Amino acid sequence: MTMFTTNLLVLATFAVAGILFSGDHNMVAAQDCKGDFQGLVTQCAMFVQKNVPKQDPSPACCNVIRSVDIPCACSHITEEIEKVIDMEKVVFVAKSCGRPLPTGTKCGSYTVPPTHVVGS
Repeated sequence: MTMFTTNLLVLATFAVAGILFSGDHNMVAAQDCKGDFQGLVTQCAMFVQKNVPKQDPSPACCNVIRSVDIPCACSHITEEIEKVIDMEKVVFVAKSCGRPLPTGTKCGSYTVPPTHVVGS
């Protein structure tokens, strides 16, 4: 079961992602997005999965994030993918890597909320 979950996560991650593996149509759509989606999956999956503590992404993950068209990938995230990745973590990882998603960006069914600055 763990191997199945890991494989599903690897196939589903992103975004963010070869994140677009819920069917042949989506695979074609993923190819329309710029970036290293295989690298995204292998380097960033552990930082966006559900039910694990949030942690800063690795430099290797950030290198891949910088090469990916995140808004394009977000437009292909399905409900199935959202079952295994935490969309708030996707936004956190993108921001941590210097590629913040603008407020209002749709990533699957998730909409990036406004950022609130505490103490302003």
